[in-house]
Amino acid sequence: MNDLDLTFERLRAEGKTALMPFITVGDPDPETTVEILVALQDAGADIVELGVPYSDPLADGPVIQRASERALVRQITIKTCLDTARKAKDRGVTMPFVLFTYYNPALQLGLENFFAMLQEAEISGLIIPDLPFEESAEVLALADAANIRLVPLVAPTSNDRIARIMSSARGFIYCVSSLGVTGERSSFYEGVEQFIHTVRAQTELPVAIGFGISSQEQVRRFSEICDGVVIGSAIVRKIEESIPLLKNNDSKSEGLLQIRNFVAQLKS
Repeated sequence: MNDLDLTFERLRAEGKTALMPFITVGDPDPETTVEILVALQDAGADIVELGVPYSDPLADGPVIQRASERALVRQITIKTCLDTARKAKDRGVTMPFVLFTYYNPALQLGLENFFAMLQEAEISGLIIPDLPFEESAEVLALADAANIRLVPLVAPTSNDRIARIMSSARGFIYCVSSLGVTGERSSFYEGVEQFIHTVRAQTELPVAIGFGISSQEQVRRFSEICDGVVIGSAIVRKIEESIPLLKNNDSKSEGLLQIRNFVAQLKS
């Protein structure tokens, strides 16, 4: 077991659901990302998805796209992201990290080198949204050898592929709540609850839900039927709104406090 497994096991024993923020690493800069991670832990977050900025993010909506653009202007690379994760661990962040990256940046590093770097940065899980299940065998074997969980995305349209996808799933099952890209929503796929129940019936792994969840009410709703709830665009938007404060040393603590309070409110 690794830290991701242990966290879900502990929360399940306590009858709790994991709050799982997503942030774009390097937005607004790597040093502030470390401080944001500390703030998220202080707010009660359980697991964090670290988004690697990418120029063609097929699964991301406009909020996360803008964050990626801001990070890419600063020449943030996957290496920068992993260095930032390592620095956060050195600052006392104990939450498991799940790296969210598209396949090309990993491939460019060379897969064996990529997984060695993940181990060095203490990454517990990996999500590659543009890597089809049917083509994931090599990555899965390397992830298993590195004790890193390759987490699958399962969408309501997966249909007869769900069982096959979950047959080699690791860590947890990431259920996509809505069709389309990420982004805050007031409503979800009409059959989302039944979809989640269908997934849960076919796996003993924890089941998490993401894509569009942005409010305390929505977190509460999905906490009733899921082991984890991922909040991405809403937190990335809060960071975006706080950038004027975060860029000023005199007001940086206020910006971090706003982010912390927003996540603490979701956690409560």
